[in-house]
Amino acid sequence: MRRRTVLGALTVGASAVAATGTAAALPIAVVNLDDMLFRLPSAAPAPIQVLARQTAAARRAFTAARYNDLASGLPGLLASAAATAAESTGQARQQANAILARAYVTASELAAKTHSDAAWVAADRALTTARASGLPIPVGEAVRVPAITMRRSGNCASAVRFLTTEAAALDPTTERTGAVRTTLLLTAAYSAAAGSDRASSLDPLGEADEIIERRPHTPNGLFTVEATKTMSALYRIGVHTTLGTPDEGVQIVQGLNISLLTTPERRARAWTDIARMWHALGNSEQAFTALRRVEEEAAQEVRRPALRALTTSLLYSPTRVTGLRDFAVRTGAVPA
Repeated sequence: MRRRTVLGALTVGASAVAATGTAAALPIAVVNLDDMLFRLPSAAPAPIQVLARQTAAARRAFTAARYNDLASGLPGLLASAAATAAESTGQARQQANAILARAYVTASELAAKTHSDAAWVAADRALTTARASGLPIPVGEAVRVPAITMRRSGNCASAVRFLTTEAAALDPTTERTGAVRTTLLLTAAYSAAAGSDRASSLDPLGEADEIIERRPHTPNGLFTVEATKTMSALYRIGVHTTLGTPDEGVQIVQGLNISLLTTPERRARAWTDIARMWHALGNSEQAFTALRRVEEEAAQEVRRPALRALTTSLLYSPTRVTGLRDFAVRTGAVPA
């Protein structure tokens, strides 16, 4: 597959959305992944440098919440990276496997946005190819996605054990392995909260904060999420809400500077967690205000099934909130 084919697929759709202003009207489509993970399109091997640029472009599409653009171009990228890994040897094969693992990480995260079962397939392939690379950073990054699929299927305790075991294998004293270890601990904390295990959720948060305090200026460019104080605070909000103690998140929200999160997808996720917190506290107006901020950051985020369900729950709550019905119709939560 030629470089311009993949990059074009990742960028042309975004230009069209910008020109028409219809981003909020677009559903998130991952049909291509569901169909093609088991039968990727034909593609020729590509130079490692080209694959690295294509994977970076795919990740930018994800972090900018351009999910439809990403879905259209990702199968071709996966096919090209897989062909390269299969036909390479030595260091080139190691690098190709690391790139392929990161492409599958992105595929799994994209599928998870719509609770698609394709997330399982992509997550397994991400970890398998990451381990084949023999590189600790891609392995650590890939570990998150099968753990997330475990949690979503209700296997929270298994997810926590997997994440904490893999985190323990990463050196916390060096910048990049320490940063990846931190992200695994944060994910473990949220997974434990989803299983109603308060002790197992707060302990990883504490360890993550200790690593961040020792190295507060972690390197930018981690492939998954950044290991920062702001990110840790965001996870704490989600943990407390999930544990049924959303009031403990209110003070955290008051001190949270969401602008420090570097991507639209992460900022939208922050506002999503804040919306859930206020909804759990029974404050529909504040929850709706947070949902509108999600839409401002990333229009396709509010069309995710989980966000539409939250919008519907707010709409049919006893509190009547001005503008909520129009928002629900616009985002596809209810029919027009």
